[in-house]
Amino acid sequence: MNAAKDKSAVPSNDSAIDDSNATNDEETLAATYDNGIELIKDRVNQLDWEDMERLVAGLLKAMGYCARVMPKGPDGGRDVVASPDALGLESPRIVAEVKHRKGAMGAPAVRAFIGGLRAGDRGLYVSTGGFTKEARYEADRANIPVRLLDMDAFVRHYVEIYDKTDDDTRSILPLTRIWWPP
Repeated sequence: MNAAKDKSAVPSNDSAIDDSNATNDEETLAATYDNGIELIKDRVNQLDWEDMERLVAGLLKAMGYCARVMPKGPDGGRDVVASPDALGLESPRIVAEVKHRKGAMGAPAVRAFIGGLRAGDRGLYVSTGGFTKEARYEADRANIPVRLLDMDAFVRHYVEIYDKTDDDTRSILPLTRIWWPP
């Protein structure tokens, strides 16, 4: 038997090495992405409450809504109002409450927010401190559609939609894209 035949008779481990490298690359990419999310969450924590409200409005604008931050004062749980049209007459109208603090929001706060929504409204409650289990239950059983976004969910949505955000929104929380080879 010659040497060429001996080499072809031995099974190659190249595909096993490629699979191992691909798995390691996927794990590294996932870890890098998660690390980036944590760094962005740290930046969000440094924002003041007014910038957080503007950031939520910017997210809704990037999703195709006309959104505006409501004037300060007793707002009845209406920090940001968004609608498909600039006049706010078309449905669905999204009413957002934004709580930028460390503590989790409980069921009474979510219940009060839901109570202030009108027929045809959709509720968005953003809390950087998260929500209690009871608060999530209140949102799930509401007659009006309500979405709760904690810090992690908000940041992940922001990252996904970032390319569509306007310059004002990007100035609040600028991000840099990291390129990764396939």
